[in-house]
Amino acid sequence: MAAPRVTMEVGNDGVAIITLINPPVNALAIPIVAGLKDKFEEATSRDDVKAIVLTGNGGRFSGGFDINVFQKVHGAGDVSLMPDVSVELVVNLIEDCKKPIVAAVEGLALGGGLELAMGCHARIAAPKTQLGLPELTLGVIPGTQRLPRLVGLSKAIEMMLLSKSITSEEGWKLGLIDAVVTSEELLKVSRLWALDIAARRKPWIRSLHRTDKLGSLSEAREVLKLARLQAKKTAPNMPQHQACLDVIEEGIVHGGYSGVLKCLLLLRAPEFDLYEAKVFKELVMLDTSRGLVHVFFAQRATSKVPNVTDIGLKPRGVRKVAVIGGGLMGSGIATAHILNNIYVVLKEVNSEYLLKGIKTIEANVRGLVTRGKLTQDKANNALKMLKGVLDYSEFKDVDMVIEAVIESVPLKQKIFSELEKACPPHCILATNTSTIDLNIVGEKTSSQDRIIGAHFFSPAHVMPLLEIVRTERTSAQVILDLMTVGKIIKKVPVVVGNCTGFAVNRAFFPYSQSARLLVSLGVDVFRIDSAIRSFGLPIGPFQLLDLAGYGVAAATSKEFDKAFPDRSFQSPLVDLLLKSGRNGKANGKGLYTYEKGSKPKPDPSVLPIIEECRRLSNIMPGGKPISVTEKEIVEMILFPVVNESCRVLEEGIVVRASDLDVASVLGMSFPSYRGGIVFWADAVGANYVYTSLKKWSQLYGNFFKPSRFLEERATKGIPLSAPVSSSSTSRARL
Repeated sequence: MAAPRVTMEVGNDGVAIITLINPPVNALAIPIVAGLKDKFEEATSRDDVKAIVLTGNGGRFSGGFDINVFQKVHGAGDVSLMPDVSVELVVNLIEDCKKPIVAAVEGLALGGGLELAMGCHARIAAPKTQLGLPELTLGVIPGTQRLPRLVGLSKAIEMMLLSKSITSEEGWKLGLIDAVVTSEELLKVSRLWALDIAARRKPWIRSLHRTDKLGSLSEAREVLKLARLQAKKTAPNMPQHQACLDVIEEGIVHGGYSGVLKCLLLLRAPEFDLYEAKVFKELVMLDTSRGLVHVFFAQRATSKVPNVTDIGLKPRGVRKVAVIGGGLMGSGIATAHILNNIYVVLKEVNSEYLLKGIKTIEANVRGLVTRGKLTQDKANNALKMLKGVLDYSEFKDVDMVIEAVIESVPLKQKIFSELEKACPPHCILATNTSTIDLNIVGEKTSSQDRIIGAHFFSPAHVMPLLEIVRTERTSAQVILDLMTVGKIIKKVPVVVGNCTGFAVNRAFFPYSQSARLLVSLGVDVFRIDSAIRSFGLPIGPFQLLDLAGYGVAAATSKEFDKAFPDRSFQSPLVDLLLKSGRNGKANGKGLYTYEKGSKPKPDPSVLPIIEECRRLSNIMPGGKPISVTEKEIVEMILFPVVNESCRVLEEGIVVRASDLDVASVLGMSFPSYRGGIVFWADAVGANYVYTSLKKWSQLYGNFFKPSRFLEERATKGIPLSAPVSSSSTSRARL
């Protein structure tokens, strides 16, 4: 691959075309940023250049600053590795240029890419170009001064704080884009626009000088005040959001250039007293940024699976999918496929269930329209891709079947035997089981090479993770095909091995058990939930229990108790709740009360049930509740998850530790800014996790007993995320 570079061509019309070339998204790598500075200085000094057009190669303007640099800074722990020539420096150079510069934007202009475009004196865009400033998702702040001046303060804050991109069409309505033209006309129109500015036929506008869209100072301060309150609620543990608002305010109060000085995070000029570098250093070196950047790269790595993606196979097209079972999961899976132009045949056992499933899918699609995430036309087209059936007659030409019936081994085995006869020989036979061993599911077929797990998370059309479960006999082609479908339906596919619970549910089965163990030790249910929410998960283990329903919890607990009897804690709590007529949110009676239009509230009437649970468990030391801090609650719930994750790593259930990080973030809503379960454990320290678990195991039993893998890594000082040797994986499987 050719080195990243910036080219310049001067036409007979006197317009210099400066082009970014760094496939696939023209990321602003260090050579690109330096090259931009050089080319703009050259164009400015040349007498034959009247005006300049900045564009990107290959139908994309720029995806923003090269995040690999952040990874190097984090790896070395040295912020001085950031380049001396910053994007912001080049943006200022563009804006203050004595010759007009027009950005010809196509495909995407994100982060530093959009900042470059906003520094130009006009912006011409191709249709459906993506525009946004997503830097907060990486723990740092974007350029904050120009966007509020171009689109207004409220919209700019929304785009920055939510990392929300808009299309060029919306950008034109807001004033961010000056014209939207076809891709074919983009350069021609941009050249003429630049010449018109030079000839004073069009206005020469420097974004940073504008104030017309900012409103009065008091109005701006009110908007910022509300934004700060909202950010405290939605991103309480993420300092970059508040820092972003601080820098925006600096620019509004003291003028755009003052804000830029605060934002010139990489410009190390002494006259600025390094304030801007201090802001950057504080943010980029925080665990928040380390965690977010780790998840970004970890998510990319999931698409590389040894002996699947590196052996020259090409994915086969999957155009028609059959889904068996129209319940909550089946209807969600069907919705995900039809929304992405894949034809779906939904099979049910009778007309009543089929109609219910179709209505659920229609409601899913309508919900997206109501929330503004889908147009009515697209919704209508999606629903045309769905057909309901009661038999296998439509299965003769399907490319994949996803079974999504109840967790019953005999039923699943019967279905797979029937599928083998009803489907073509190339058809992928997938199951959405969340716990059952795939070898047992396919035991009565001769097509084990086509059997694979497609484990979606509920609601399946919303949750981004797709756990792809392979057995030792699943073919590489089938794995690759399902990975490709996963990407088409906008999921992040993570390939995992076959065991009870697979990767995510297996690693997290101690999560609910440790919470119930703490309750039996006398810790308040609602205090546990509060501590876990403060840590960063959206809901605590008991609100999650209410949401899932007690029947599901009881069934999955039995599977894990059976698979891992040496380290399961069997709490009577769920059985007691069921006996009292409660089933969580499903019937409005759980550990919380549920009233329409209001948040769940702790239900004090469950306290006698909890007391009975403690009496039956009989594990409180000396019969008295234990005394624990919020920090200890979090650790006693999450360290057992780390412990089980170590076993998942040792057994080779995941390709790499970072896959488990991605799966924990996308499947279990583990906070992304903490980097995922293994990354977080390494940040806390393997030795600290090990000694804590060892202490608790001596006090409270085998549930907390450290795994061999954790003990080995802790005593040798090896990170948990370090690759597992093939010999230890083989040993673990014996």
